[in-house]
Amino acid sequence: MIRLSFRQSMLAGFLLIALLLSWAAVRSWLVLEQFVDNSRQSSEQALQLSASTQELAERTVDLERGARQFMVLKDLALLDRVDENVAHALTVVKRLELLPAEAVGELPDDWRRTVERFSQTLHQSAPEAELLASVGRLAEVNGELSRGGQRWIDQQKASTLAALEESRQQLTRLVAAAVSGAFLVALAMSWWLSRPIGSIERAIEHLGESRFDEPVTVGGPVDLRQVGRRLDWLRRRLEALESDRERTLRHVSHELKTPLTALREGIALLQEQVLGPLGGAQQEVVDILQHNVMALQGDIESLLRLNAASFEARRLSHRPHALRKLLAEVVRGRELQIQARQLTVACDAPAITRTLDGEKLLVVVDNLLSNAIDFSPEGGVIRLQAKATGKHLQIACIDQGPGIAAEDAERIFEPFVQGGRTAPTPRQGSGVGLSIVRELMTAMGGQVLLLPADGNAPGAHFQIEVPCEQ
Repeated sequence: MIRLSFRQSMLAGFLLIALLLSWAAVRSWLVLEQFVDNSRQSSEQALQLSASTQELAERTVDLERGARQFMVLKDLALLDRVDENVAHALTVVKRLELLPAEAVGELPDDWRRTVERFSQTLHQSAPEAELLASVGRLAEVNGELSRGGQRWIDQQKASTLAALEESRQQLTRLVAAAVSGAFLVALAMSWWLSRPIGSIERAIEHLGESRFDEPVTVGGPVDLRQVGRRLDWLRRRLEALESDRERTLRHVSHELKTPLTALREGIALLQEQVLGPLGGAQQEVVDILQHNVMALQGDIESLLRLNAASFEARRLSHRPHALRKLLAEVVRGRELQIQARQLTVACDAPAITRTLDGEKLLVVVDNLLSNAIDFSPEGGVIRLQAKATGKHLQIACIDQGPGIAAEDAERIFEPFVQGGRTAPTPRQGSGVGLSIVRELMTAMGGQVLLLPADGNAPGAHFQIEVPCEQ
């Protein structure tokens, strides 16, 4: 089996296309040369026929004049001149006999017999009537030669035009065949080379999306296959590293949770004063320990949630979802918090159905709504606005809280980063909610944006944009 590299394949394709076009050019040149030769030969024969016919007509006039002068003067010099004209005329007849038979037929032979009879009659001093009859016959033959030659020339012109049309059609077929062949070769080479390049692009996209379950298989040229094997090695390596990371994270969280549980139990015993009453300072220290233990446990759980979101982001499940129903489900899940803060959530969504990953979109909108509830003032309004633009779905979450400081706008989506502005009520979050939002939006091929707040309506304005199908 012949194994070609990408460069060799491209060179082979270019050479094959060049051969096809060269073949068409050479064939066209040969056809054109043949047509030119035929045209030149026909033109030369037509000129020779016209010139010979005209010269015979002139010789006939000279023979008649010379014969009449000889018959009157009986001068042998005039007879010699007539014989010279006869010899010259016979030379012209020989030239006519070299032309194609269809051009002159038997007329040159008839002219020769007639002129020989004329010469014989003249040398025998035959009656003038017999000489004039021979001269008349020569004139008739000249006329037939002229008419026959003209017909043949017209036929040659028609044949030349027909040959020209046939050559044009033949050249058209040759060029069309060569161009079609070159186009087919280009398509075949493009198909053969684009398939492995497309496989490489898809493999790189899967690696970027942390999808390591599908092996990388690349066909085509041998060097692109080698690239495919290296990408598959990279896939296995990244899969092993991801597994190690997740395993390490699970082990670390487990190892941290065990002593944290013991600490919480010990602090609970101290707070319940099982070991004896506590003084004011001692109670303050126990409260500080309780707060830090709870914060540490929250950070560990947030880290596990972020890791779980990263894992789930690799798996997409697209199904038709009603947009209004989806937003209503998010609001219903936060109903207790909304009532506790006496907030109003205004949903503005068209009654449409779109095909997308509803589970991940629920998590995204829920995280945005949770942040909006935490930072909204009591009795405030939160707006959830959705609209479909082409093949994308946009959902905005707008609150009336303090908003995001300009210096926090660039890093608010980073894990464990919380803005500098405080919420109206104490929050238990650890700053991974927006990180989860960005992770899931990236997995779905969308994006999350922090839009600038309106000067008349301060607050945080988040907008997500996700691709969808009708």
